[in-house]
Amino acid sequence: MKLGGSVVGSWKTSEDWAKLLTSTGFAAIPCPVNSNTDQALAKEVIAATREAGVVIAEVGVWKNVLSPDTNEQKDALHYAKAQLALAEEYGIPCCVNIAGAPGARWDGAYKANYTQETYELIINTVRDIIDSVKPKTAFYTLEPMPWMLPDGPDEYLQMIADINRPQFAVHMDFVNMINSPRRFLYAHEFIEECLQKLGKHIKSTHLKDSLMKPDFTAVIHETAPGLGQLDFAQVLDSINRHLPHDAPVLLEHMNTFEEYDQAFRHMRAIAKAAGIPHA
Repeated sequence: MKLGGSVVGSWKTSEDWAKLLTSTGFAAIPCPVNSNTDQALAKEVIAATREAGVVIAEVGVWKNVLSPDTNEQKDALHYAKAQLALAEEYGIPCCVNIAGAPGARWDGAYKANYTQETYELIINTVRDIIDSVKPKTAFYTLEPMPWMLPDGPDEYLQMIADINRPQFAVHMDFVNMINSPRRFLYAHEFIEECLQKLGKHIKSTHLKDSLMKPDFTAVIHETAPGLGQLDFAQVLDSINRHLPHDAPVLLEHMNTFEEYDQAFRHMRAIAKAAGIPHA
């Protein structure tokens, strides 16, 4: 696997970017530019990334394509298509968003997230994005979330069948789906299930830890690897067995270069000790 994460730090030129990227030691990263970036700069930065031997694992959308605000929904849909087109243009295999929510908060927990009407809207929206761009090598994916679909491996498989587009695939974030005490307590069995059922469809994976506090009724937190309760020797072994040897696995949701560096070194040490091939 190719371990990496988000690159934290300021840069203005492709030379600045190359120095910052090299300092991380990452083998894989999210795309450092987007569809609004100056095209000449975007080409230079992507070229510099590849010259450094680093894989660009995914292009993020992170906008609410299901927003009840018509203008916000329209802008989000336009951006999702532009980001998928960017992934296609530069040979980046994964364009990722969450399904979205029919409420004011783009990633909010709403009862309507689970209605048949919303499900059909998700299916039709994903089809529209893919059919509009017509990618040949890039895949549109949905990151699982704790309170919106897809929130489990079987739900994701059903969504793949219902969307019925070859360029729809899977973005794996198993911690986002550890959304109940039972899944937390059987986390490693659940992660194995996710990878076993969805492995052949996975284009990119997020890596983080899960922590359940002994509070009532149930409090489950995402945290940086090493600060939670997952056994990452088991987690990395599952990833290694079910995904291609060059699969990108990205740390996320930390705030500083130092936090990413600490988590990255921690994961590399675990992989080395467990004899799990990684870059």
